[in-house]
Amino acid sequence: MSEKKTHIVTLIPGDGIGPEVTDAVVSILEATGVKFTWERFAAGAEAFETYGEYIPKELYESIERTKLALKGPVTTPIGGGFSSINVTLRKKFELFANFRPIKNLPGLETRYPNVDMIIVRENTEGLYVGLEHEVVPGVVEALKVVTATGSTRIAQFAFEYARKHKRKKIHAIHKANIMKLSDGLFLRCAREVAKGFPEITYGEHIVDNTCMQLVTNPYQYDMLLTENLYGDIISDLCAAFVGGLGLVPGANLGEHAAIFEAVHGSAPDIAGKDIANPTALLQSAVLMLRHIDEEDAANSVQSALEQVYTEKKTLTRDVFGTSGTRAFADAVIAAMQSKKSN
Repeated sequence: MSEKKTHIVTLIPGDGIGPEVTDAVVSILEATGVKFTWERFAAGAEAFETYGEYIPKELYESIERTKLALKGPVTTPIGGGFSSINVTLRKKFELFANFRPIKNLPGLETRYPNVDMIIVRENTEGLYVGLEHEVVPGVVEALKVVTATGSTRIAQFAFEYARKHKRKKIHAIHKANIMKLSDGLFLRCAREVAKGFPEITYGEHIVDNTCMQLVTNPYQYDMLLTENLYGDIISDLCAAFVGGLGLVPGANLGEHAAIFEAVHGSAPDIAGKDIANPTALLQSAVLMLRHIDEEDAANSVQSALEQVYTEKKTLTRDVFGTSGTRAFADAVIAAMQSKKSN
């Protein structure tokens, strides 16, 4: 029998509740039996205090070497301070596809049960990358750059995923009625790609109407293909359908690297209190396991997580439980071990 492969992963715990939820998720991943070596690095304000840089060059070098990272939440200052660590890493490693599944966990009641949709967001272009400058005092210009290359690439990713996983429908989300050149280009590229996938129904919705349609009837959507800023807003809106940002996973995927992350904030007000919910990062880690072809481990973690939610005995406070971060992680591990022994 050949020895199991060891996966080397760059680990970015983040700040606030980041280290707590990251440690919980790492303990669950290691309990799967998959072998990991973790290269741990700080980022953001904590890294600046230690290294004088918000993203140390050692962190960049690690991701260049491992091609794989698991990242907890990092605080992004509002209206000033350093640039978003998330945006910087996405641009640096050309992580062009932001992938966010939106699916209910069993046992957790929400306004909309049985939601199952996927948001595929272009991750490197558009207004969200923050190309802006002050023209003169009191006048700021923000640049929205959209390219045929970037638009075609993200559309191709979405349609190929849909074909492989037998999804039936893709809507391209836009504001081409107003931004006729930039969003118009995005749509033309999506339409051209769609021609190669005749088995997948293709549609287009204006972004503001999409938001109304989503809160009225989310079940009409299967996959949403979006530009960068629209995807950021819509994916947070859709997270509410299944219980909030503390539950949904996120992946940033490129041709040569991938970063799997919690999409929620760092919640410094509850840091260190053992009450944070690690579910979002754990479900992101499940996506990571699938990415590295550890399907059995991914299924084991997902099944155990769903069992814990179904039983409702060891949930954190945000999902109406009374347990802490560590107890929740231990319950997931116990569920995995119980299934293995049966």
